[in-house]
Amino acid sequence: MTDSDLDNLFLRIVAREIPADIVAETERVIAIRDINPQAPTHVLVIPKTRYRNAAELAAKDPDLLAELIRVASEIAGQEGIADSGYRLLFNTNSDAGQTIFHVHLHLLGGEPMGGLTGGPRHG
Repeated sequence: MTDSDLDNLFLRIVAREIPADIVAETERVIAIRDINPQAPTHVLVIPKTRYRNAAELAAKDPDLLAELIRVASEIAGQEGIADSGYRLLFNTNSDAGQTIFHVHLHLLGGEPMGGLTGGPRHG
């Protein structure tokens, strides 16, 4: 896939052109299970409008950024991981591991996550 194809992946999921396991949806956000989970619970919370990364989203639509976090928190409750704890993660740009340049928030939980230098299962 080219970068352009990857960038359009989430928009195609929003348009229901590509199937996904949808966990939650609002007017502005869709949440899907990650197809390569890094923890027992691994959900991607994605704005339906494309912003390249978390920094761009924060600058252009801070209310939408807040909605991503609110939806992730609600999903953590539904998944039964709110009390034990969960991690919210944005990868911003290539060196951080961002491979799809349409911002998305990772909700990870269901097992101990370790410290800041550690990560779920694969560090």
